[in-house]
Amino acid sequence: MATSRILPPVVSVDRLQANLSWVIVCDVRWYLDGRSGRAAYSAGHLPGAVFIDLDRWLAAPPTTAGGRHPLPAADVFAAGMRAAGISDDSTVVAYDDAGGANAARLVWLLRICGRAAALLDGGIDTWPLPLSRVIPVVTPGSFELSSWSSDAVVNADEVAAAAEQGRTIIDARAANRYAGTVEPVDARAGHIPGAINLPYTGNLDPVSGRFLDAAALSARYRRAGVSEQDRAIVYCGSGVTACHDLLAIERAGLAPARLYAGSWSQWSADERRPTATGPSPWGDTS
Repeated sequence: MATSRILPPVVSVDRLQANLSWVIVCDVRWYLDGRSGRAAYSAGHLPGAVFIDLDRWLAAPPTTAGGRHPLPAADVFAAGMRAAGISDDSTVVAYDDAGGANAARLVWLLRICGRAAALLDGGIDTWPLPLSRVIPVVTPGSFELSSWSSDAVVNADEVAAAAEQGRTIIDARAANRYAGTVEPVDARAGHIPGAINLPYTGNLDPVSGRFLDAAALSARYRRAGVSEQDRAIVYCGSGVTACHDLLAIERAGLAPARLYAGSWSQWSADERRPTATGPSPWGDTS
């Protein structure tokens, strides 16, 4: 688990336990319904884990033009990592209680800037020992980041161009939001025309709640048009759960996909952008 080159995007609880003495464990619980992730952390977390505030450190303030969770400025993200005790050479394992839906954002951001980071497969529910209520004393880290990789993130105009070219665009939201039958948060219902629906929940075994193996994920994403050469674009509601699909694509051994950071919250708020409704063109919307 020493470098980002050999650390896979998802690790087991056994592997975490074997390396717990030197890994920085991050709790990234967050709730769309307004519950407090920090309160959940305070009530019980993995021993030694630090809390990462998604809204403060993993996203810029929401705006109509930028979406609900724009990427944070690089220096803000770096400050958050230092405050959590993370340095450039740290190894991070992050978890939540939603199958990795929120912790994936931290892991993906760290991985695209070359740092060693992974999701805890199965999240907090896999931890076999009592949870802790002790808030650790953190020694600030020495994390530095001057800018995000332009190769990992796309904007709305680039998404529009990709759609016109028939490139692979993946919507990681639930099937009913993709279809436009319900929209609880954003300005308009539906999806980006030409996008295929692959909800992040389909990356997980429905019984165990753990990630599918690489072969199963490869089959899932190849059907959507992702390959070792063809890089997809992934979006969700606000650019958070899309990172779950991005990590799943990496786990599958396929070409690194790119994040549309503004996601549906940005696209749907711009009346100039076309929208579509109806089910995915093929049936894998698990």
